[in-house]
Amino acid sequence: MAEPHVTLDPQSLNPVEEKLRGPLEDQLSSALQAATVRIRQRYAGESVDQVTSMLLDQAKAGLHPDIAAGFHPDHAQLRHVAEAIVSHAH
Repeated sequence: MAEPHVTLDPQSLNPVEEKLRGPLEDQLSSALQAATVRIRQRYAGESVDQVTSMLLDQAKAGLHPDIAAGFHPDHAQLRHVAEAIVSHAH
């Protein structure tokens, strides 16, 4: 399973966020990757919807509260990661 990576839409960023885009993408990706590893290790038969929610919660928990508040990943892509976790567990 490939590690998830966050890519920010430059159209949605303000000038300050645009200047920090690379490090911000790295931090968001790292938090999501860490959440993926933790959930994969503790997976106990939860549904794809539950795993999707767990991924978002765990990723946000690994971020500074201000960054976490603004982290709104694409639900379909997050669900795709959850589906991979569920399918690899079976």
